[in-house]
Amino acid sequence: MTLLLKQIFAFFRMLNSETATNQLAWGFSLGMILGFSPILSLQAVIVFLLVFFFRVQLGATLLSAFFFKFVAYFLDPVSDQLGRVVLESEGLRPLFTQLYNMPFVPLTRFNNSIVMGSGLMGFLLSLPGFFVFRYLVLKYRATFVARFKQTKLWKLWVGTSFYKWYATYNSMFG
Repeated sequence: MTLLLKQIFAFFRMLNSETATNQLAWGFSLGMILGFSPILSLQAVIVFLLVFFFRVQLGATLLSAFFFKFVAYFLDPVSDQLGRVVLESEGLRPLFTQLYNMPFVPLTRFNNSIVMGSGLMGFLLSLPGFFVFRYLVLKYRATFVARFKQTKLWKLWVGTSFYKWYATYNSMFG
């Protein structure tokens, strides 16, 4: 629980900073893939390995995975239709037979039409999603954060000794 809260606080700190726009956007994109794929599957393990191997913001990944789980639930009928079209195509049948007979590939549960359709949607939408999320993060920083820093509440908060202590601590220990 503490790790999750720490990642969420780090996410909000990074969202309001001037750096790591790409880390946040990739976190949202990989979270979208994670949200569309089943929780206990090989796809989820691969996405988590990508998150840890490349410096992607884990809090953004977890928050967007949580959000896109609900989106994927409502898009299940579309995913089912897309998965059926792909799985029932004659040209891909030998490929799917060969993949099913491999050692670890059946752990992806690709032979389920909803899993196949959701996976395809997640992977196909992740690259355009990166650019959309990057634009949204930049837009958020330019409008919301800039306006909030002009409010009296923010100026009052910055003037407190607790904030000065936090700023000193954050600059020393990050």
